Amino acid sequence: MLIEYTTENGIAVLTLNDPPANTYSYEMMQQLDASILKARMDERVQVIVITGSGEKFFCAGANIQVLSGITPEFKYYFCLHANETLSRFEQTPKLVIAAINGHCVGGGLEVAMATDIRIARRNAGKMGLPEVSLGVLPGTGGTQRLARLVGKSRAIELMATGELFDFARGQELGLVNQVLDSENAEEFMTKVMDYARQFTAPNKAARAVGRIKRAVQTGAEIPFESALALERELQQQLFQSEDAKEGLDAYVNKRKAEFRGK
Repeated sequence: MLIEYTTENGIAVLTLNDPPANTYSYEMMQQLDASILKARMDERVQVIVITGSGEKFFCAGANIQVLSGITPEFKYYFCLHANETLSRFEQTPKLVIAAINGHCVGGGLEVAMATDIRIARRNAGKMGLPEVSLGVLPGTGGTQRLARLVGKSRAIELMATGELFDFARGQELGLVNQVLDSENAEEFMTKVMDYARQFTAPNKAARAVGRIKRAVQTGAEIPFESALALERELQQQLFQSEDAKEGLDAYVNKRKAEFRGK
């Protein structure tokens, strides 16, 4: 399997598994697409974590050897499907966290940028969009997501130079939320899972977390009045949830809420 899928205490872990660099192909993207849908439809899953196998690479992007041997038309449809797959992360009303355990470059960074929160292991690798060195541009959402994360001028500079930088610099740029110290990849994933667990029941109202994510991901791309309407609709959904009743009752009765993710 090119995508390993496991679940643990309300968290689905999707692992890119094509060593040594976890480069993605059409086959991997098909499996990733199916895994996102599986996590979306599983009522027990409240948070999704995506990471890479091994200790050296999160993902080095598309498999260049595969791309060099296919037709331009196939490449177009390959990029189209990859765009659709990564958009599923943003469209799914469950928090998605990238656990960046190693180098995260090219299409690998494009995958990470489609998630909601990015956590990286300190000194474990580099990140950046160096596609210009191949005579092409970041074609899986990279030009658009990078500009939205760091601003247009800085995004153009980073992509036009093809600069690679460490995760601490990525945090300064706003590409990485947190950089964690760890002795090895196993310890890093333990810390990421501990971080992710705070967004699951009974600690948090996971449905509310998911709707906050959807309000921001979609609301940021539409007119302000439409975004406010979206916010109201999502709030109405939450008002009808069991967790909202629990949260309000716990507040009134001065006790700690015990959320169920429903």
